[in-house]
Amino acid sequence: MTVAARSTDAVTEALLARNPFSEAFFTRESLRLAVASKEIAARFLAGGRLLAFGRGAYATDAQHVSVEFVHPVIVGKRALAALDLSTAFTQWAPAVSRPADIAMGFAPAGGDVEIAKVLAELRATGVLTLALTGEDADFSFGPPSPDAFIDQEIMEIVYHTLWETVHVFFEHGEMGHDVGDAGFLYPYLGRERQELTGLLESVAESIRIKASDTADLREQVASEQSSAIAEAASAIAAAVRAGGKVIVLGNGGSATDANDFAIDCIAHPRGLSPIPAVSLSMEAASITAIANDIGADAIFLRQLIALAAPNDIIVVISTSGGSANIMAALEEAKRRRIQVVALLGYDGGEIVRRGLADFPVIVRSDYVPRIQEAQASIYHVLRDAIDVINQ
Repeated sequence: MTVAARSTDAVTEALLARNPFSEAFFTRESLRLAVASKEIAARFLAGGRLLAFGRGAYATDAQHVSVEFVHPVIVGKRALAALDLSTAFTQWAPAVSRPADIAMGFAPAGGDVEIAKVLAELRATGVLTLALTGEDADFSFGPPSPDAFIDQEIMEIVYHTLWETVHVFFEHGEMGHDVGDAGFLYPYLGRERQELTGLLESVAESIRIKASDTADLREQVASEQSSAIAEAASAIAAAVRAGGKVIVLGNGGSATDANDFAIDCIAHPRGLSPIPAVSLSMEAASITAIANDIGADAIFLRQLIALAAPNDIIVVISTSGGSANIMAALEEAKRRRIQVVALLGYDGGEIVRRGLADFPVIVRSDYVPRIQEAQASIYHVLRDAIDVINQ
């Protein structure tokens, strides 16, 4: 068997290995997640806010959950008050919290003493607390697997489904309204007011279905895209060996995934050798300055002009494959002959149609949360594959 074939088989195996852990977790925890969603919805309706925080790679989960609640991907859904307090959470969270709030702390399997301490402090004041992962919160979820990457991917499904379900509780008869436009999220809830037990069981089942949909996408990617992922890993490894760095970028939730991948490159959870990487999505001052003075379409282009060097390689994370600011940067990369790895959704969008990616990896779905969940598995597997190649 050739090296390429072995690499492809390893990628396939790694993608499929995630599904049993995810199935076991959501079979076990779906009802508690439904209850948590109901309580979170009640807090929001009472004027509460979501306060999220974590450290290192787990801070990117706080970024992700915050942007999902503030700027929902479903057109017409209400913006909900959410803040990422990771930068100084030990001081910030206690200073701004109110009893009606919700606190979500992100930590690795081994725990984070400071995250746990702040969650306990907030809980004592009446704040509803969730530990992802952790202990001693109102809703605590332990590590679903022995692998930090898989745990983080499952927690992303958790907070996506919490967000989706909160909106259903807002609009469902149990909260005083019918399902309305959110009906497609949980089609069998119907428009009639239900008893609480039956409603929670229905929502729990829908959460399990959503996790299963992500598992199906991983299987699809394993079947159709494993060789592309292996080729992308080889290209990144070669660029780094030649003295280049990885430049990562994305918008919105994909920006937080770009940040996560960059952190995973420099600080692998198993302590493997660092890979030089930067995320253009992490530079808030540069992004806002460029957007204000030039325009939003230039936020990545301007940074790329300043930071790109020979032998660098770009990793783009996008659900649509059609964002103007990403395509502007990739057009510049093409002029400079910088290779591009693109993790994409839908059919790959304009990035594929314009030939702006050397290594496109496509999650063929049209629903953003499920695309992002599959993409998280892809870039984690990609990160591990780079290390295997470099050994």
